[in-house]
Amino acid sequence: MECCRRRATPGTPLLFLAFLLLSSRTARSEEDRDGLWDAWGPWSECSRTCGGGASYSLRRCLSSKSCEGRNIRYRTCSNVDCPPEAGDFRAQQCSAHNDVKHHGQFYEWLPVSNDPDNPCSLKCQAKGTALVVELAPKVLDGTRCYTESLDMCISGLCQIVGCDHQLGSTIKEDNCGVCNGDGSTCRLVRGQYKSQLSATKLDDTVVAIPYGSRHIRLVLKGPDHLYLETKTLQGAKGENSLSSTGIFLVDNSSVDFQKFPDKEILRMAGPLTADFIVKIRNSGPTDSTVQFIFYQPIIHRWRETDFFPCSATCGGGYQLTSAECYDLRSNRVVADQYCHYYPENIKPKPKLQECNLDPCPASDGYKQIMPYDLYHPLPRWEATPWTACSSSCGGGIQSRAVSCVEEDIQGHVTSVEEWKCMYTPKMPIVQPCNIFDCPKWLAQEWSPCTVTCGQGLRYRVVLCIDHRGMHTGGCSPKTKPHIKEECIIPTPCYKPKEKLPVEAKLPWYKQAQELEEGAAVSEEPSFIPEAWSACTVTCGVGTQVRMVRCQVLLSFSQSVADLPVDECEGPRPASQRSCYAGPCHGEVPEFNPDETDGFLGGLQDFDELYDWEYEGFTKCSESCGGGVQEAVVSCLNKQTREPADENLCVTSRRPPQLLKSCSLDPCPARSRKITAGTACKGLG
Repeated sequence: MECCRRRATPGTPLLFLAFLLLSSRTARSEEDRDGLWDAWGPWSECSRTCGGGASYSLRRCLSSKSCEGRNIRYRTCSNVDCPPEAGDFRAQQCSAHNDVKHHGQFYEWLPVSNDPDNPCSLKCQAKGTALVVELAPKVLDGTRCYTESLDMCISGLCQIVGCDHQLGSTIKEDNCGVCNGDGSTCRLVRGQYKSQLSATKLDDTVVAIPYGSRHIRLVLKGPDHLYLETKTLQGAKGENSLSSTGIFLVDNSSVDFQKFPDKEILRMAGPLTADFIVKIRNSGPTDSTVQFIFYQPIIHRWRETDFFPCSATCGGGYQLTSAECYDLRSNRVVADQYCHYYPENIKPKPKLQECNLDPCPASDGYKQIMPYDLYHPLPRWEATPWTACSSSCGGGIQSRAVSCVEEDIQGHVTSVEEWKCMYTPKMPIVQPCNIFDCPKWLAQEWSPCTVTCGQGLRYRVVLCIDHRGMHTGGCSPKTKPHIKEECIIPTPCYKPKEKLPVEAKLPWYKQAQELEEGAAVSEEPSFIPEAWSACTVTCGVGTQVRMVRCQVLLSFSQSVADLPVDECEGPRPASQRSCYAGPCHGEVPEFNPDETDGFLGGLQDFDELYDWEYEGFTKCSESCGGGVQEAVVSCLNKQTREPADENLCVTSRRPPQLLKSCSLDPCPARSRKITAGTACKGLG
């Protein structure tokens, strides 16, 4: 070669010359080696018509000596899926020996796959026996080395095949079945189901696995049994009971099922050709658990649309793109909610561009073109005020209307199509509200028992508390905890046996009601009346009024709190009554003594002859400014109404001390209160 015959010029590096000589010799050796071979021959017929086979090409060595390199090369072919009825290629090779005797006997041979030692030998198992025989040292070219791999056997050796169906390629499918994909077209679904079957519910759904799912695996642990229901895209339904171990074809999808005494395993490589619903049937007294995992295809994806028509025919306008939700199975556009179901789906933002920028014709030829942002402002979202919340507490929703509007240069706002505003996110039309907890009943500690021995009652305060810890209303009366309950003191009671009165209510109880004993605030919510006002008249019949409050004593703070009226139980005391201020202009009041005899008569027993009664009040403790009077209790003969010795009345029936207010008028200025027994002369 010319470059090799040139002399080295002064200054030429010797290393560079050596590199040129080595390159020349290498090129010549490759030419000499290839020159010893004839050209490659044509490719042979494919070893299979579908499912991936192998084809070879040969060349002849032209040298009398041996040639370097191989005289055969391979490539894959027929890389299209076989129809479901074609069956497994390795199984076809095993079944070809069914009519050949083995040791004098015919067998039905089934394939033995995934042999780790020699995956390219034809090993088969006699059906119904444990007999495994190598019926051929090599399987046919194109047979898969392993059931879940594209690697294929060629001339008895397992050759690596990528998902691009090229020999020696290491490109793999992702979990979604996309060659050299990034896994973004599917999602991993995993979970656990626990059966809750009963005598009235013998079947239940474990999980629904949609069309196109891959790498499905379910493991049931327990006495129950799995079975399958299917529905194709055409609407045809089917069922498979999975009664025994084996590999089944269910709606053109291969199902590998293994049944053990205490568990069941279900595998489907996919992609599924129908929607599969895995169900469980009650078969034992204990519950079962099912763990499942599979890759679900994202069958709804966003697809960007073309630009919409320009918003103006001339003078400068704008146009936008949008995004629509597309169903990959049915190849049609569906509602956006289907794409929102997948968190992996991110809706592309609309694109905006100007359009029709040519001036608009006018009477004088052209009209002035205003700046784009002033001449044709962009449309915008506009919202109405939020509605009232649907719930006052516990979480509700409120909504509003959001529309796309456009404003012209004069400031007139009109509604336009929503796509014109899609270049910015649409404002939300629904939001949560009043998410704080609803008021709840809060029960305080129980009071001590009302007795020191035997059976009594105890009370507690029950308040309606809101989320801020404030006392309020709004709690449901149906869920209010009870405020009193019986209590028993284990200490025995020792008291003399006394005969109970015949009447249900003692006479002094009626008198106490008439005298209106003042109520005291307690830890149980109760109605507390205030003092009566002065009579509205100075003589004759008038009216008195008073305030009646629902109050409770807060034990923890020893303070009185006003409560809503509905917190107190029982009848509410009257807040108004009639009053008599004495006769007017010398009238004589009428008196009917029969009215006082209603509760007497018919009492013959000695115990019933004498009883306690109230007989008026003591003098008021104060002459003005408010004092108290105490009711006088006497033992009387009920028939003669004469006072009797107190020993004749039953001690246990003695009425309680009764007080009432008196002298409620304010004291005159620069005067002092005069106690009972002090002369009041000179005081008007």
